[in-house]
Amino acid sequence: MKNIRIIRRELLNELSDTAASTPRLRKNFNFHQGDDSLSHRLIHAMEPDSYIPPHRHLGPEKDETMIIVRGRLGIAFFDDCGKVVQAAILSPDGDAVGVNILHGEFHTVVSLESGTVFFESKAGPYRALTNEERAPWAPGEGSDESAAYLAELRKIW
Repeated sequence: MKNIRIIRRELLNELSDTAASTPRLRKNFNFHQGDDSLSHRLIHAMEPDSYIPPHRHLGPEKDETMIIVRGRLGIAFFDDCGKVVQAAILSPDGDAVGVNILHGEFHTVVSLESGTVFFESKAGPYRALTNEERAPWAPGEGSDESAAYLAELRKIW
């Protein structure tokens, strides 16, 4: 399956089904060969109760672009204190269908509809987030406070 040329709805459905059954409620499919690849291209399936803590990527090569394929995805940008400075809903049939995130910008995405799928492109290689890249004002994934924070994020859209 790694040599896919045509991205079919079947792949999106399989990813969404898998995402719905995982503890983190998301699943990705990588088109790049591995974490060391210089260009990362992947599809994410994400369910509404999945929580991605606000974060940023500090490397100047770490801009990322996301294009919504189906569903609805909330995107939010924050200042250094955690105040939302910009937000939008990405939807294939809406006004906003994608986003370009510059390195250094605190951001998060929230699935607003079951079966949401988006494409992401960014420079590799993969590097785990550093403490400087994690938002100090946001709860970590899996923490006791994360569900309440996600509920607050949902109010943005």
